[in-house]
Amino acid sequence: MAHGAPSAQAALDNTVALTEADGGAHHDAHPTLLGLGAEGWVYVGLTIFFLLAIFVMKAPRKIAAALDQRIADTRRELDEAKAIRAEAEALLADAKARQAASAGDAEAIIAHAQTEAEGLLAKAETDAADLMARRAKMAEDKIAAAERSAIAEVRAKAAAAAAAAAAELIAQRHDAGADKAIVDRTIAGLGRPN
Repeated sequence: MAHGAPSAQAALDNTVALTEADGGAHHDAHPTLLGLGAEGWVYVGLTIFFLLAIFVMKAPRKIAAALDQRIADTRRELDEAKAIRAEAEALLADAKARQAASAGDAEAIIAHAQTEAEGLLAKAETDAADLMARRAKMAEDKIAAAERSAIAEVRAKAAAAAAAAAAELIAQRHDAGADKAIVDRTIAGLGRPN
């Protein structure tokens, strides 16, 4: 152990001596990391800072612009949806109004058709009654004409029979002397003024 202690002390003395020797010999030497000194790392840090500042400054703008654009698109889509909904509601109201008007028109058409049918039925009944009355009148006229014709025919036959009977009676009762007296009276009557 005694052997280890003097060697640790000796190593420490040696390091101090080296450090003093290095410090005294190289006053311009600076510590480096990855080959860059303190000044190089300041430049690297500033570059990173400026890149981050530019990125951070542009990124929020881009994000804000993208969000604004998305909001504008969403508002436009909502406005379009509202317009489409309003148009659909207007079309629905129009369709309901047309349906109501159609129902009213259908009822009016049915009522008008019923009124027309009743009018046509009443006219048909009146026309049928008139036609029956005309046909009855025509039948009565035909019957009356047939009666007159039959009566005229009977009269003609009766007159012909009466004339034939009278001619036969005259022929049986009158002779030439009776005819002469009738002719003389007729001739005598012609000479007198009435």
